[in-house]
Amino acid sequence: MDDPVTAQRAPTAVNAPMTIQDLLAQMVSRRVSDVHLQAGSPPMGRVDGMLVPFGSAPLMPPDTALMARALLTAEQWEDFEYRSEMDTAYSLAGVARFRCNVFRQRGAVGIVMRVVTDAIPSFEALGLPDTTMRSFAGSARGLILVTGPTGSGKSTTLASLIDHINRSQPYNIITIEDPIEILHKNKRSIVVQREVGADTRDFRTALKYAMRQDPDVIMIGEMRDKETVEAAITAAQTGHLVLSTLHTLDAVRTVNRVIDFFPPHERDQIRIMLADSLVGIVSQRLLRRADGVGRVLGTELLVNTPLVQDYIRDENKTAFVKDAMMEDNIRGMHTFDQHLVELYRHSLITMEEAMESASSPHELRMMITRQGMNF
Repeated sequence: MDDPVTAQRAPTAVNAPMTIQDLLAQMVSRRVSDVHLQAGSPPMGRVDGMLVPFGSAPLMPPDTALMARALLTAEQWEDFEYRSEMDTAYSLAGVARFRCNVFRQRGAVGIVMRVVTDAIPSFEALGLPDTTMRSFAGSARGLILVTGPTGSGKSTTLASLIDHINRSQPYNIITIEDPIEILHKNKRSIVVQREVGADTRDFRTALKYAMRQDPDVIMIGEMRDKETVEAAITAAQTGHLVLSTLHTLDAVRTVNRVIDFFPPHERDQIRIMLADSLVGIVSQRLLRRADGVGRVLGTELLVNTPLVQDYIRDENKTAFVKDAMMEDNIRGMHTFDQHLVELYRHSLITMEEAMESASSPHELRMMITRQGMNF
């Protein structure tokens, strides 16, 4: 739900009553990215990637249950009591929007909330290569994939792509999200945002009907199954620009993951379809800044050049995609380790963070040595 329900008293400890709205406002003021509310632990928030407590008194089961009821409508609470888990969105006026997951653990209610914002940052503000991202967003058709682990900013990158298209093209943009995180206002485009559970049954169903809604651009919050992947690739091949995410760490793993959704006898055909439809892949991870304040985005960028297409089509050559990224920097491509070297060169991350995050610490060390930098 997008609007907060009437505030309910939700104590964080027996002797220290506080509404969940007060607690969330306090946490957001401390730059929390994720909120964890679980019985047996004080309220916890993730700041710059690290969990920190907010107070010392542990929450009790009645506390977390009351907090959850303050976030959910009566209908959602009834559904949660039946299913024992619930995804939703929550807005706190003047503070932030939150993506929420409510669940049960050891019989008590638990809540995890991701802070999201309606202010959509530009490519440059996110640390993404502006020229290449504008080129991706300007594609008339094809598939753009944003990948990375949970909490790496994939949703924000998708929102930035949608916002750029919204500001620059007279398109019909349809998004399918679970739940809706960032709200888009119509600018040059029409933006139709559909939420799984509230507006549609699931990604697969919504994507099927989206094809009958005269779309130019379709954004799928996540590709979770074979049918959704197949429909997304088909839509990309039939004249639509499709954007989606996968929980993969780099470009080669992303290509292989898409192929692995399909049984062996279908994979040769899917390789051809993916090679023909792919626009590019942005793989990203959030890294600790060297100055200890905030985080910086590390990226791997694949552009689907004719050489890359050839490597995707042939299973025996797919591993060479990494070599193509390393050698074709003129098109904006780079591997994650190459970007780590640049971030270290500009003192944005420490050598320790670079080595911990590297896809290949040995290759990273060799690149730094070749460029004459100190460890």
